[in-house]
Amino acid sequence: MSTLNIAIANFYIAHNEIFAGNLAPMKEIWSHADDVTYMSPIGGILVGYEAAINSWRKQAELKLGGHVDPIDMQIVQSEDIGVCYNYVRGTNYVVDGKEVHPNIRATTVYRKEGDSWKVISHHTDLMHWLEEEVV
Repeated sequence: MSTLNIAIANFYIAHNEIFAGNLAPMKEIWSHADDVTYMSPIGGILVGYEAAINSWRKQAELKLGGHVDPIDMQIVQSEDIGVCYNYVRGTNYVVDGKEVHPNIRATTVYRKEGDSWKVISHHTDLMHWLEEEVV
């Protein structure tokens, strides 16, 4: 397994940890640079590590439970940039306990920083039910 594939797997491990309220793995896999971007399922364009991680923090605080998995991954890689396009499907629970089934498209961009691949951009389709929970 390539180091980029490991980074992609770690992104989805961290993503599922968010549903348990654990932000630490997500903080580790993102680049801490000012040029990162996050276009979350809540909407908007967040720029910079602090803005991106604060959005993940809000999602972690919801403790939605459940899990998601990447489906139909397509990976493009150069020497220092990697891109993963895929669907994200799974099960979560909104604050009132209602089960929901995310089924969205996602694009995640990675940059080689030293010996590690770090997330520099993540973009998903909107999930309006999540916006209602976070805002």
